[in-house]
Amino acid sequence: MMKKWLSVALLSSAALLPHTALASDNQVALDKSLVQKAQQENRQQQSHNTVRESGFKQTQQELQAMKNKLVAERAALQAEADTLSVTFSENEAELAQLEEKLRLETGSLGELFGVVRQNAKELEAELKHSVTGVDANTYLQNIDDIVAAKSLPTLTQLEAMWRSMAEQVKASGEIANVSFNLLDGEGREQTVNGIRLGSMALLDDAGYVKWNGQRGDAVNYLRQPEHGPTASTLTSALNSGEMTSLVIDPSRGILLEQLANSPTLSDRLNAGGVVGNIILGLLAIGLIIALVRGVSLLIARRKIAKQLKAPTQPGDNPLGRILAVYQKDKHRSVEALELRLLEAVVDEQTHLEKGLSMLKLLAALAPMLGLLGTVTGMIETFQVITQFGNGDPKVMAGGISMALVTTVLGLVAAMPLLLAHNVLSSQAENIRNILEKQGIGLVAEQAERDMAKRNQASNTIAEHAA
Repeated sequence: MMKKWLSVALLSSAALLPHTALASDNQVALDKSLVQKAQQENRQQQSHNTVRESGFKQTQQELQAMKNKLVAERAALQAEADTLSVTFSENEAELAQLEEKLRLETGSLGELFGVVRQNAKELEAELKHSVTGVDANTYLQNIDDIVAAKSLPTLTQLEAMWRSMAEQVKASGEIANVSFNLLDGEGREQTVNGIRLGSMALLDDAGYVKWNGQRGDAVNYLRQPEHGPTASTLTSALNSGEMTSLVIDPSRGILLEQLANSPTLSDRLNAGGVVGNIILGLLAIGLIIALVRGVSLLIARRKIAKQLKAPTQPGDNPLGRILAVYQKDKHRSVEALELRLLEAVVDEQTHLEKGLSMLKLLAALAPMLGLLGTVTGMIETFQVITQFGNGDPKVMAGGISMALVTTVLGLVAAMPLLLAHNVLSSQAENIRNILEKQGIGLVAEQAERDMAKRNQASNTIAEHAA
């Protein structure tokens, strides 16, 4: 292409020569320079094209060699896959024959394997949850292997299984000193010494502890039974050889856990809430009033009994004050004396019955507050049901507890207050009757004396008249 262009250029230049005869030599030299430059660039382009063609040929050869290699590898892999497929089919047929042969030869061993696995699972649960796991779990790993196995157990595993059973039977009848890890309330772990009571319980110096076989540690129960044993007391009893009685949980911890859920008196009182506390406060106030008035009336009765033995010497007591009024106003007429004594009796009666009306009010107010707590608790229960539904009874337990506890507290507070009011009113009534009786007696004596004086005066007048 380049050569053709040069030829056209030269022909064009030759055709123009007749017309450019007058061109200068510089133009001719320039044309020669362009021709030489074009020829040089043509040679360079040809050299570059030759190099590129040789590179293309080499790359084509390499790709062809790689293709041949991959084709050979594919053929080899296909041959290997065919061989493996034939081998797999042969192995599958042989495995089916062997499985059928195993099924026929094992026979009833399959049922035996099921029984072994079932007993192994029961034994595993015993080892992981029983307190014997503290020091009598030598064959735990063998039992785990039997449970996890998918094939028939070996003779070694079967032997380990019955040895583990024998170990558990022996441990269930022992009282052994053991060492175990104990978690306190803050989650700190420490090693303590204790006593294992067969397979039933585990003790430390604080009492019964709950063993966790999966973690390998123990925690204290939230509540201990009354007069429950401890490791130190039981050790002392065993060393001295004395007979001792123990509080034991035959359910191996279930009853001890339920003991923590049993509410104490304080828990029941706290369930009453604010209304329950008010009722208890009223009960305390009423009992204080009853106690003070009871002591006051008892002292008054003793002083009155002592005053009855010395009626001529009035003292500082209800009857003494009645007698003092009589001695002060005995010169008055019977009617005036009777009114004075009645006034004194009423004053003493007011003093004797002081606080009894408040006691009666508290006795009537307590069950009303209990009813208020009941209604409040039921309202709270219905609100909880509205928010969370009635699927979980524990959610409603708080409101129901408040409703029932306040009712009980109201009745419990009302009964002793009513009883105290009745007893104290009877005592005050008895003292008032004594005072009225003595006052009437004094008025009667005064009336008899006045009658005697009038009779004597009448007789004297009659004698003078005669």
